[in-house]
Amino acid sequence: MPKPAIPLEELKAQACQCHACELGQTRTNLVFGVGDERARVMIVGEAPGKNEDLQGEPFVGAAGKYLDELLGYAGLNREDVYIANVLKCRPPGNRNPRPEEIEACAPFLREQTRTINPQVIITLGNFATKFILKTDRGITGLRGTVQRAGRFVVVPVFHPAAAIYDRSKRPLLEDDFRMIGRMLAGGE
Repeated sequence: MPKPAIPLEELKAQACQCHACELGQTRTNLVFGVGDERARVMIVGEAPGKNEDLQGEPFVGAAGKYLDELLGYAGLNREDVYIANVLKCRPPGNRNPRPEEIEACAPFLREQTRTINPQVIITLGNFATKFILKTDRGITGLRGTVQRAGRFVVVPVFHPAAAIYDRSKRPLLEDDFRMIGRMLAGGE
């Protein structure tokens, strides 16, 4: 018999007390996750940035605005999905997550995923994709494909921030979200 899911509020309270790595000492706010707790789609990003750390919510800056636009290509909006990150605390200076930080946060993301039990997980960028798929393959080779991780369908895509800095990624990201929309509608 599978163990019961941990309610998200209880899991968030546990994460608020976490100091398993140094990021717990330097965060302004825990950035746990937000959205529909019964969502068909879960979006997993890398780590909170400056705006997210200040507001305690994932994807509230420029990348978040673009993510909202991308969701529209899939026929979704923010209220339809659950958004989380691999890390729940901001790395100083928005540096890349370190392996020990990912390991310390992993139980929280695993429980979030188990509790929400989405039909599809969209991974944004390298860190989320490598973590969810347990792979060393980069996002460039995996983006826009449909993968599996256990019982979950996983669609790796470029991180929205990458398309802000490199506009040539925009058409690819937009196409990937259109494909996700068709997939959710039963067309792929």
